[in-house]
Amino acid sequence: MLLFPVFAPFPLALYLLSVAAITALGIWAADRMEAVFGVKDDGRIVIDEVAGQLLTLAPLVALGASRNWLLVVTGFVLFRVFDVWKPGPARWLEANLPGGAGVVMDDVMAGAFAALALAAIALGTERWLG
Repeated sequence: MLLFPVFAPFPLALYLLSVAAITALGIWAADRMEAVFGVKDDGRIVIDEVAGQLLTLAPLVALGASRNWLLVVTGFVLFRVFDVWKPGPARWLEANLPGGAGVVMDDVMAGAFAALALAAIALGTERWLG
């Protein structure tokens, strides 16, 4: 969450490119750290949550709503719900992708689901609240 204010002012394309770069770096780093820790998806690896959370908040950048802290907090909660729930594709990615890819991509998928939900909420509140 602390990184969002750093990236939120970026144009959407640069924001998404940054998320993709963090995802790629995260896969590499998680792969290395699994080898160091000797544990699959060790709790000390958190870059996967960073990538997923930033992806979740992408609709706010697209809609120019990145300063709406109620929506930012809603995005945080949505990501946590989808990250814990791990609907279908997220659970499959975690179980079937090797190494760092399995660690990171389930969170990215959870972030994609949460982003869709956040976009719907943001668009709905804009419609009803003006």
